[in-house]
Amino acid sequence: MMKLGILDQVPLSKGQSVSDRMDETIKMATIAEELGYTKYWFAEHHGTKGMLSSAPEIIMAAVAASTKQIRIGTGGILLPQYSPFKIAEVSKQLESLFPGRIDIGVGRSPGGTPALRKALVDGEPRSLEEFDRQLEDLIHYIRDTLPRNHAYSGVKASPQVETPPPMWLLGLGENSAIQAAKQGIGYVFGHFIKSARGRQAFEAYRSNFIPNEWSQAPQMLTAIFVVCAETDEQAEYLAKSQDLWLLRVEKELDSRVPSSEEATEYKYTDEDQTRMIHNRTRMIVGSQETVRRELVKLSERYGMDEFLILCNLHSAKDRIQSYRLLAEAMSQ
Repeated sequence: MMKLGILDQVPLSKGQSVSDRMDETIKMATIAEELGYTKYWFAEHHGTKGMLSSAPEIIMAAVAASTKQIRIGTGGILLPQYSPFKIAEVSKQLESLFPGRIDIGVGRSPGGTPALRKALVDGEPRSLEEFDRQLEDLIHYIRDTLPRNHAYSGVKASPQVETPPPMWLLGLGENSAIQAAKQGIGYVFGHFIKSARGRQAFEAYRSNFIPNEWSQAPQMLTAIFVVCAETDEQAEYLAKSQDLWLLRVEKELDSRVPSSEEATEYKYTDEDQTRMIHNRTRMIVGSQETVRRELVKLSERYGMDEFLILCNLHSAKDRIQSYRLLAEAMSQ
């Protein structure tokens, strides 16, 4: 049976307070657990008005404390902006509090504008060329395998936990997939960002995977937008909200989620229409039958059977219903 998880960007709906949205997030995770979702991960975004997950590790702790067994993770921490040692200690601290339930996903994204990136590192220049070294160091810190000839030999990330939390690399193509494979960690393809090279990425990951004592076989996820409703027509109407939200995010405009009513009345340019058609390749929209059919097709194309679902609709009620209908559809 196909496994489902959720990747939450914690989008703020227009007219909603930040505190209400955070309360809603914790409730959403408890509902997801009841529905049988196996993972609940949080993205990391900075400098936006509408995406509230700026410190995913903190939200993880709150959600893990409010749930019982669903895995809680990051998708993903902006590794280029931080110390691998500090990330490892935060990860192990979470694992010590919620053993066997923590996933650590990292990405190569720089994190925003030049000014924002500079603020994240307190003015110290960071090059993306350091990412390979940072990723390797992070893995060593989490697994307590730092080589003796390493510059920080003898340094150990604490607390010492019985089992290190699994690591995942988020990416968009073959290069990141091969990097994850050679490090023997999980790979997450960001279909919701760019849908073009998923098949090639997973083929590269599987063919280059090197087993180790922490991971004996390839671990694969696909993150994708899904809107599921009772009918295709209802799903299309609800998805207008997400369509306009995504369009505005790409233009670096208002990143709060608009209502479907606002999206219906919005005056789109020809360029907007073209972009929204392209963006639909990053998502699946439809009834239970439609969504199940398309997810199965994508699963077969990619050769994997686990998805992280994003659903950025204006109404919490509609998001919950979408998650519920999707869970029902994929359990058949």
